[in-house]
Amino acid sequence: MKRADVIIVGGGVAGIATAVRLAERGVRVQLMESRKKLGGRATSFADARSGLRLDNCQHVALGCCANYLDLCDRLGVGDSFAWYDEQHWIEEGGRVSTLRPGVLPAPGHFTGSFLAASFLTMKQKVQIARASLAMMGEDREAWAERTFGEFLEQQGQDEQTIGRYWSPVVVSACNLDVNQVSASAAMQVFQEGFFANRGAARIGVPRVPLVELYEGVAGLVEKAGGVVLLGESVQEVGRDFVKSIGAGRVEAEDYEVGDKGGAVVLAVPFERVSGLISEEARASDGRFEAIGRLEHSSILGVHLIFDEPVMELPHAVLVERGVQWVFCKDEGGRHVHAVISAADAWMGLGEGEIVKRVLGDFIACFPAARDAGVLQCRVVKERRATFAPTPGHERFRPEARGTSGIVLAGDYTRTGWPATMEGAVRSGYKAAAAVLGEADESLYAEPVKVGVVAQMLGL
Repeated sequence: MKRADVIIVGGGVAGIATAVRLAERGVRVQLMESRKKLGGRATSFADARSGLRLDNCQHVALGCCANYLDLCDRLGVGDSFAWYDEQHWIEEGGRVSTLRPGVLPAPGHFTGSFLAASFLTMKQKVQIARASLAMMGEDREAWAERTFGEFLEQQGQDEQTIGRYWSPVVVSACNLDVNQVSASAAMQVFQEGFFANRGAARIGVPRVPLVELYEGVAGLVEKAGGVVLLGESVQEVGRDFVKSIGAGRVEAEDYEVGDKGGAVVLAVPFERVSGLISEEARASDGRFEAIGRLEHSSILGVHLIFDEPVMELPHAVLVERGVQWVFCKDEGGRHVHAVISAADAWMGLGEGEIVKRVLGDFIACFPAARDAGVLQCRVVKERRATFAPTPGHERFRPEARGTSGIVLAGDYTRTGWPATMEGAVRSGYKAAAAVLGEADESLYAEPVKVGVVAQMLGL
């Protein structure tokens, strides 16, 4: 195909979301991805050592991720998640505290289990409650230039309270330490993911390898007359054309659904944008210079396969450990996936040292695993996993539309969300709306409703 209504460069979650919404409107989409599979950073790979299909890193959905769940429904994979209301927090020695919704309405739905949690003292619980109530009524945009650590200090949170409670949540959600992350980004996690309603914090873990969630994309695109091209290395992107090694020059031609002729959507990670856009586009659009000021934060995923069962819980937070979360990846409790977010300090370590540290954290919290042997291990480093939501970063996040005519999609764009799959889907829906000439939010899913009590408290 040498012509298409819309050319989308990048087959990650953002590009997929753009393609699906446009194809549903009858737009001929040409989706071009340099890898041999879809999903970008949220995908899977065949591991030669274990013979298993492993996820790059564990990705989960929350109940508040309305647009990501909407996309999964459109792809026919909405039932591919196991949902949990409980969060298990494990201390050294194996003591477990489980946070779960009780009878009270949001934002007090975790009150009963929170008061019973053993990993926090009563003094710390009072501190957390005080800061949470203060956060309810905060205008988070007023904190965009300050760190979440500054907010916590203002609220009198001591170092151990931060390390035991605030840090695991914020680092996992925003991929930055509390003293580095923008307070506005961290506040959103709590305001929308914990306080809004009883189901907002539900955890959905894919029951299939991530790459299988995207198997329906090609069929939807082809039904509208489009095509998905994998292994297609793009060299240059302009307002209405794309040059690639395999397809040559592909032009976006006029189409009936828009008012500006053919369109090109660039849905690649932000560090790749500068190397792909044409000189003409670069000179005419200030978005591209601003993108260059965004920074990265890394994530480390470690798969461990033991010779005997070591984990009965589906997932757990490790209290005050370098590893923030662990997930059980099989029914037998032998395959564990450890996740270290904001992992810059780990990137220079070799596999042996990483596995040693991860095992140390895991055994400290799961003492029964001390005598188990490790049959297989696989370390996955994502040095450029996400953009870093530091104070002031919103100034550099671009809109989907720009003066060059190139439409941008990606979790780094101005979605109102941190670097998450929900943010990536929101960006794809915004990009599709831009192509269609509609309002940015016109394709968004219905947002999660804020409970009555939460509204009364200022949310």
